[in-house]
Parts: sequence; C-alpha cells; structure tokens
Amino acid sequence: MKLTFLTASEKVLTEEQKPLTAKEIWQAILTRGYEQSLQTQGKTPWKTIESQIHVNMVNHQNTIFTKVGSGPVRFALKTFAEPALHYQEPDEPVLVTPKFNFIERELHLFLAYYAFTHLKTITETVYHEKSTKKSGSGEWLHPDMVGVVYPEWRDEVKDLSKAIGTRSLRLVSFELKRELNRLNLRESFFQAVSNSSWANEGYLVAAVIENDDEFQSDLKRLSNAFGIGILRLNPKDPDNSEMLFPARMKQEIDWETVNVMCSKNPDFRDFVVRVQKDFLGNEVHTAKYDPILTIEELTEKSEKWNI
Repeated sequence: MKLTFLTASEKVLTEEQKPLTAKEIWQAILTRGYEQSLQTQGKTPWKTIESQIHVNMVNHQNTIFTKVGSGPVRFALKTFAEPALHYQEPDEPVLVTPKFNFIERELHLFLAYYAFTHLKTITETVYHEKSTKKSGSGEWLHPDMVGVVYPEWRDEVKDLSKAIGTRSLRLVSFELKRELNRLNLRESFFQAVSNSSWANEGYLVAAVIENDDEFQSDLKRLSNAFGIGILRLNPKDPDNSEMLFPARMKQEIDWETVNVMCSKNPDFRDFVVRVQKDFLGNEVHTAKYDPILTIEELTEKSEKWNI
C-alpha cells in the first residue's frame, strides 16, 4: 500500500499515541520501514512532514492533526489529544543519568577476544579519524573493525592452495554499537551493510540489543535479506556473548572497494599488507593485530569502566 507523508505520519502518531516533532515522526517512519511505501522522498523529509501537517491543519476544518506543547513544535492526533493538549516542555533542563558510561571503542577489546576465541578471527581496529576526508566520499566506507580467518591447514596444503589459486582465507567486517534498538536499527544495519560490502562476512555487534519480539522479528528479516550477522556482545562475560543470527558468507571479495579503502585509511592498508605477509609466509604474527586479553584482564577493564 502506497503512503503519503500525511498517512505515514498518521500511522506513526496512532501507534505512538504521544506528541512528536516532525523529525521524531520521520525517525519512527524509518524505524518501522514505512519509508519504503512513500510515494516521494526529499532530502529533508521531516521538513516536508511539518509543512504538510501545517497546511492540512489550516485548510481542513476537520483535520485529524493538532499542535501541542509550548516548546518545539509537536504534533498529535486529535483522537489522542486530550492528555497531549496539556503537554508542556519542562521549565528547567532535566538532568538525565547517562545510559552508558563507556564509549563504543572500549568494546573493541571484548570483541577482539570473542572473535579470536569463538570465530577463529584475528581482528584489527580501523580508526576512522585517520581516513582522508573528501566532500561526498567515504561515508560508511570503513567498518569499526576488520578481521581475517586463516585456514588451519598444514603448510604444504596452504602452499598448494596458493599455487592453484584456491580461496583459503576469509575477510570479515564488524560494525559496533553500544545499543541496538528501534530508533537506530535501520541506520545501524544499513551502515553495516554498506561498510561490509567488500568482505566475505559482515557483522553488526552491540552490547545491548532490544528483546522485544517485533524488534527481533525485524532484525531477523533484515539479517536474512542482506546476510549481515547479528552478535550480542557480553562485556561482563565475553564467552557468553550470543550470535543471534549468523552472517551469510560471500564467496568473492570486492577488490575494487578494498582498493578504495586502502587509499583512504592507513589502518586498513596496514591490515591488508599484514594479512598478505602472514598468509604468504605461513606464519601469523598475532602481536601485529588487536591484542587478545585474558578473561581476567577483560574483567578488570569491565569493572573499571563499569560496562
């Protein structure tokens, strides 16, 4: 069924049953996947939503929409507007305790351990701030971490595979988030899709993943459709991390994208060089990749960072 901005806004406000700004309405549309049914989308769809609701309220006496609150412009449906009409922004800023007291990058050591121990994958962190920045390029190009799975073969078998050109190692991409929920699902997921396009396997990893049945169903649908694996990382007990949905392996590497990534980021370029040296030399120098800490060391860091 095709939707307009007004009908999509009505659906969202009906489901939320609370006042929302135009940007919040658009974010909810994205979260629920309604944008796929919209007849048109501009570069600033939330402005279109705000404009069309205003026009509808002015031109139609029986409009279903109403404006509420005294702060930022929020909209509600008249059906649910009785409590919403009394909605007011707080006079003073409300101090909210931060949901997380650790940064995303502090999860890397825990993922490095899990990937090495359970996925047989050696990882390397890619520091995005080192990437060359050009207008209009590089967005969502690099994952947070990359990895390689070396074959556990005898040296003579590895040499034979190289001689006949048989693929015997896998390259892996990891996108990390502290939390995965309705508000950031689609952006986070398609970020993982984008920056894992070059690899044999791609994963979206988060320390907290919403458990709601509908959310899990959406997550499964997206994973099945695009082949991205979903991993719930447990920093308090990395060995009990949970692979919710496995990644679907692609047979071929996208070498053109690998080439672009090498030209833009020195960490990724060093990773490619290191993998080549280790593979051709039949000796993996794990010290050159992300450190693999012991459980005791990880527990100490988890307690220190209160993860």
